Amino acid sequence: MGALVNMEALVLRNNSLSGQLPSSLKNFSNKLAMLDLGENMFQGPLPSWIGDNLRQLVILSLRFNNFNGSLPSNLCYLTKLHVLDMSLNNLSGGIPTCVNNLTSMAQDTMSSTDHMYTLIINHVYYSRPYGFDISLIWKGVDQWYKNADKFLKTIDLSSNHLTGEIPTEMEYLFGLISLNLSRNNLSGEIILNIGNFKSLEFLDLSRNHLSGEIPSSLARIDRLTMLDLSNNQLYGKVPVGTQLQTFNASSFEGNSNLCGEPLDRKCPGEEPAKPQVPTTDAGDENSIFFEALYMSMGIGFFTGFVGLVGSILLLPSWRETYSKFLNTLLLRIFMWWK
Repeated sequence: MGALVNMEALVLRNNSLSGQLPSSLKNFSNKLAMLDLGENMFQGPLPSWIGDNLRQLVILSLRFNNFNGSLPSNLCYLTKLHVLDMSLNNLSGGIPTCVNNLTSMAQDTMSSTDHMYTLIINHVYYSRPYGFDISLIWKGVDQWYKNADKFLKTIDLSSNHLTGEIPTEMEYLFGLISLNLSRNNLSGEIILNIGNFKSLEFLDLSRNHLSGEIPSSLARIDRLTMLDLSNNQLYGKVPVGTQLQTFNASSFEGNSNLCGEPLDRKCPGEEPAKPQVPTTDAGDENSIFFEALYMSMGIGFFTGFVGLVGSILLLPSWRETYSKFLNTLLLRIFMWWK
């Protein structure tokens, strides 16, 4: 296989291959952009020649094998890498601090002409994009991504035995869309400037030993659609932002000293809002009484007035009496005025 020096993509995912990675794969150094050997039974330490020789790699997936040992710092030489998936292995040690050398993950997008292969037929050049499709696991669910080399930038080191702190150098990977470091033994605090990941949509740091407060910069990531910080040792108030309060409380559970929305646990100094119970005091009762009194008086006056006028107009005897009374009244007023 090492003689296939023009290989661009090698996908042997989901087989029963075992043993260590053959060193002959380093002969693919010229053009190999995708190496997917996930879901096999490979074992042993990760060879350093992956980073030394396969510098054209865009996608590297070795997930769900039995690799052990530490992550070689040589992986930082893979400056064109967009997808790094080492999940579900037995890797230990820390995350290399040179991760900021993965410079392609610091870019927002990729040129649509990158990674195109060329056919030469009768001295005429034809270029077609090579589709790099890959599946990634999010919360136990397989997600399939087409053209991952153009639209996806992800680091998945979940379900290993990694220790130490999350390197602050990772904050320079501005173009990351997905970061999954869950189910390890990572400690320390969440990197302070995690808000630099403006393109981040998926973040899973659950089931580690992370401590400290959730950085307020996390609230500035407006593209975040999936978040899991559960089962750590985080404390303090969940930062208030446009996104964080919309997540389910399960994204933060398992941190006994964490408080604030969306958790039911209130922070010190915060009192739960008391429901407004309508009350009726003496003043309200008096106002209701006078309103009823004035209304009844108005109705009574109107009824009496209509009854009087109706009687005068309809009954002859009432009309005659009223006419005499009115004439007498006018005569007296005239005599008094004169």
